[in-house]
Amino acid sequence: MNQEYEAYCAAHGRPERIELMLCDINAVLRGKWLPGDAIGKLEAGTVRLPYSTYAPAIMGNEVEATGLGIVVGDPDGVLVPVPGTLCPVPWMPGNVAQLQVEMLTPEGGASPISPRELLKNMLERFKERGWHPVVATELEFYILRPRERGDDAPIPPARTPMAQNYDLEVVSRQEAILTEILNACETQGLETDTLIAEYGPGQFEVNFHHTDDVLRAAETAIFFRRLVRGIVARHGMEATFMAKPYADAPGNGMHVHCSIIDDEGNNIFTPEPGQIGPSPVLKQAVAGVLDTMADLQVIFAPHMNSYRRFQRMSFAPSGPDWGLDNRSAGVRLPEIGGKGARLEHRIAGADVNPYLVLTAILGGILHGIDTDPELPPSLDEPGAEPADPLGHDWFDAVERFAESDHAAEIFGEEYRFVYTAVKNDEVQTLTSLITPVEYRYYLSRL
Repeated sequence: MNQEYEAYCAAHGRPERIELMLCDINAVLRGKWLPGDAIGKLEAGTVRLPYSTYAPAIMGNEVEATGLGIVVGDPDGVLVPVPGTLCPVPWMPGNVAQLQVEMLTPEGGASPISPRELLKNMLERFKERGWHPVVATELEFYILRPRERGDDAPIPPARTPMAQNYDLEVVSRQEAILTEILNACETQGLETDTLIAEYGPGQFEVNFHHTDDVLRAAETAIFFRRLVRGIVARHGMEATFMAKPYADAPGNGMHVHCSIIDDEGNNIFTPEPGQIGPSPVLKQAVAGVLDTMADLQVIFAPHMNSYRRFQRMSFAPSGPDWGLDNRSAGVRLPEIGGKGARLEHRIAGADVNPYLVLTAILGGILHGIDTDPELPPSLDEPGAEPADPLGHDWFDAVERFAESDHAAEIFGEEYRFVYTAVKNDEVQTLTSLITPVEYRYYLSRL
């Protein structure tokens, strides 16, 4: 870490502070500020956080049912740096750096409830077979007018059409914000590809380059969300990656492209010479992610609002089906031959934990290759019907995950238990609130 810190100082000067960021179960970044000259404390293992910081509910409270927190004395874990993540925070005044950290268990080992550690373990399963996933993500977000109160409804920027799909004029109107976002990505080493105006009013999408550093791909998505919110706020606006901010406009998704390369650099999804259509291995991979999709829905749709994307006319793929170049499918195959042979997983919202989503998709691929589940007909076949949509009930999705053998196999029984406990706490808290709509239509009439 000292070498990375000295390289930062040589390039940018000594930071005034270092913001230590720990990714929790909901991909909320929690941590503390470290004085810029106190990097030695991190190296010495004297910087700590409560170990339960990995698993609070989205409201911020600890969840007693996890077995973490005050019920066991809320012990500390030692913070350790994630190599390669020290970088400037260009949208903040002064010289501010950020650094991702992980936490060791109170006994000093790697944490089994770290989302990053779960993905790392999944990648080891591939490595044992001589395989190396290559992934790319696409993230959608909305820019909004500033709101006075946290419970105010979102309002698009002025002069924004309700359907702005690929509209270059819309991009030009937000040029100052979008250019600063791209420049900040470059400063932080986040490798962006294309940027477009998406369909919804004030909605944009940024694509990232394919990479075989899957952990870095997850970190890029997490850092990007923080970066966008920070820069947009600096311009007096608000940004959100909420799954469905508008009832009558498309939601925000996180699409994931995935291929698998072997030790010799060959794409295992590429068909043999003379084969027609997707290769048998690619079909198995697709069958695997479809077979596990319902059990793992709460990973792809972790919040109450997430399930609005699975209702009718939600503008998003919502079922375990597949097709070739078909954007209505839950799994799309943009290319089936050559180095670019891959699947695109299109179910997840932009509100997810990227570590958990990538773990779930890769786990589904291994399940498909190992067990060869039945593959339903492609949507491209004559007379094919879309699959029944995944459920739109948050509680049901949590319960299915809690009882799922697929979830236990991919995430481990301990994490399945912790994740379920946190989500049940959120369900109980948020679904018990009486909404303004209920007061408006029921209170004075019934």
